[in-house]
Amino acid sequence: AGPFRSYGQLLILNAGDGYHVVLAGMSRISVATGQSVLAGEPIGAMGEARVASTSVSKNGNATPELYVEFRKDGKPVDPAPWWADRFSGRT
Repeated sequence: AGPFRSYGQLLILNAGDGYHVVLAGMSRISVATGQSVLAGEPIGAMGEARVASTSVSKNGNATPELYVEFRKDGKPVDPAPWWADRFSGRT
C-alpha cells in the first residue's frame, strides 16, 4: 500500500487462492500493509480530482476514478465473474 508512480495511492488486496485485487486512484489508504480487512470495511478514500495517470474524459470531466484490476497468479483476469448481477454500486 502506498503511492505508486502517477497512480496516486495503490492498494493490493490478497483475496486468497492466488487472487489479488489492485486498486489505484485513491487519495488516502486507511489500512496498513499486512492488515486483514472484512467485506464492506472502509480501506481508503477518493480525492477531489483525478490523479495524473488517468486522462480527462471526453466532456472535460476531471472527477476522480478508481482503477480496479483483478489478478490470478500475477496475471490480469476478466472481472465479470466477480460482479454480482444485482450489484448496483454506491453513489
